[in-house]
Amino acid sequence: MSTMIMSACWPLQGMSATQKAVLISLADNANDEGVCWPSVPKIAIRTCLSERAVQVSIRWLCSTGILSTAERLGRSTLYTLTPAAYAPPQQLRPANHAPHPPHQLHPSPAQAAPAPRSSCTQNRNRTYKEPSAEPPAFLPARFGQSVNDAREKVSVKHPKVQDDEDRKQACRNIWLAYSTAYFHRYHTEPVRNQKVNAQVNDLLKRLGSIEAPRVAAYFVGINDAFLLRGCHEFGALLAKAEAYRTQWATNVQVNFVTARQIENTQANLNTAEQTKAMIRNEGSKNAFL
Repeated sequence: MSTMIMSACWPLQGMSATQKAVLISLADNANDEGVCWPSVPKIAIRTCLSERAVQVSIRWLCSTGILSTAERLGRSTLYTLTPAAYAPPQQLRPANHAPHPPHQLHPSPAQAAPAPRSSCTQNRNRTYKEPSAEPPAFLPARFGQSVNDAREKVSVKHPKVQDDEDRKQACRNIWLAYSTAYFHRYHTEPVRNQKVNAQVNDLLKRLGSIEAPRVAAYFVGINDAFLLRGCHEFGALLAKAEAYRTQWATNVQVNFVTARQIENTQANLNTAEQTKAMIRNEGSKNAFL
């Protein structure tokens, strides 16, 4: 569970209780990148909803921009939560200015007096402001800081925030390429934890957002005894990222056996050169030299 994604989803408004329950269930399964892959039956069990209600809610969440899906053959759907992109459709307000009947055009003083309203009626008729496309959640005001100051700080989108969002999206692309190739080879999902998240971020720094996903997918297809014993763990990719990038760019896989063959060939060439030099220094004649 990612507390960052969960804390950003809880304050969101403009949705039904069913839609909110499905959103929180997805956020509870998501990692820090907002990625999760629970099945619809599992979400239905956790939220006490029908599978049909879960599917309808997922489609609605996708229409607001907070959720995107990616289908995987033979596996559950991959979901990506982006709370900052949440933009619910504006709801129509009920018409409160309908024409009055003729007998109410000139009400009596008793009729003109406003009737006392209970607290329940006030809450029922209150109009809530729909959130905008900007992140609706804001941090609680600290000691000595007003709520308005806290809102203003979050409403201004700093360039660093945008850069951080680009970095997270690039990390999602790297992990998606690696996990897809991993599942295709081993028929199971790779382990992802805090350590692996840091390794994905380090690979992005070393290879860039364009080449890193391609090298990650290529790495899983390398047939090397060392990598096979380790089931192509992500740490092995990070340890020699530049070398695997060269193998991907040249489409030449170099494993232990290949390297040993090249080494033996070079050793034979070195021996031949030494033998030729010895014959020349001794002044012997040789028809092959």
